[in-house]
Amino acid sequence: MSEPSAIDLAVKRLALALDALDAAVERRCQADRDEDALAAQVQALGLDRAKLAAALDEETARARRLESANRTVAERLDATIATIHSVLNDLGDQWRK
Repeated sequence: MSEPSAIDLAVKRLALALDALDAAVERRCQADRDEDALAAQVQALGLDRAKLAAALDEETARARRLESANRTVAERLDATIATIHSVLNDLGDQWRK
């Protein structure tokens, strides 16, 4: 068998270089696809965060309204209890006379 000629060696080196280039291009394309997917995930997370922040604001406002209503009801109950105690005390005084 004869030794490969300089052209044969150059062709082999060129084929190897082209294979390496093809592999590098494929890796780059995959990295770009991964980057695009990551960017889409970041955008989706941003939208989710905005929705959660809005929901939190709504629930915080609702909690404040409920706290206010609770205070109002508690004050009314206290006043009603005081009135009932006063009426019962007056009735008790009338019975004792």
